Amino acid sequence: MTRAVIFDLDGTLIDSAPDIHAAANNVLAGEGLPLVTFEQSRGFIGRGARVFVERMERAVTGGNDPARTDHLHKRFLHFYERAHENTRIYPHVEDTLAALAGAGYALGLCTNKPNGPTRAVLAHLGWDKLFSVVVGGDSLPVAKPDPAPLMAVVEGLGLRLPQIVYIGDSETDAETARRAGARFGLYTEGYRHAAPEDMFHHFRFSDYRHLPDHLKDHAA
Repeated sequence: MTRAVIFDLDGTLIDSAPDIHAAANNVLAGEGLPLVTFEQSRGFIGRGARVFVERMERAVTGGNDPARTDHLHKRFLHFYERAHENTRIYPHVEDTLAALAGAGYALGLCTNKPNGPTRAVLAHLGWDKLFSVVVGGDSLPVAKPDPAPLMAVVEGLGLRLPQIVYIGDSETDAETARRAGARFGLYTEGYRHAAPEDMFHHFRFSDYRHLPDHLKDHAA
């Protein structure tokens, strides 16, 4: 029986791409480097802040220099922790989370967003007490698609894999679930690049009002 639902954050529960784009261009402008487009920055999302910065750096300079990457990464985190103005919760997410909690599901969060920006945006949204366990992109030495962060949330909830469902939006999330052997629900309105039918998933949905029914249909 499913006892918990574990969610990704960016592209799954919230659309933070506009603020991430703004943070990226604040960094680049401060360094006198070319800016990136919204579509470019959106395409960099999914593997954590360090990989985002590496992709951004390659796009505007043609390569990566370790010292420059370190500097850009630090500057990016400075803006990233404060980037909330244009972040939006996807439709019906809040009502669905409340309904799941009311139905007795434990809620967990497994994101590649670093802990600082994760805690900051959760506080901004009033969600700082919503999730029983939160694992960010720098909580462990490895990040998704390594299954260890997802397993850390499962263990933190005191559960086993057959008792959880993982919800995400991207190829990274799908690969994490596949490698962990977890049931995976694909939210199709996020930051994926591939067609939904080409991605690993047990069910998919575009409207959060349908998620509770999917959980019942795919109960272990």
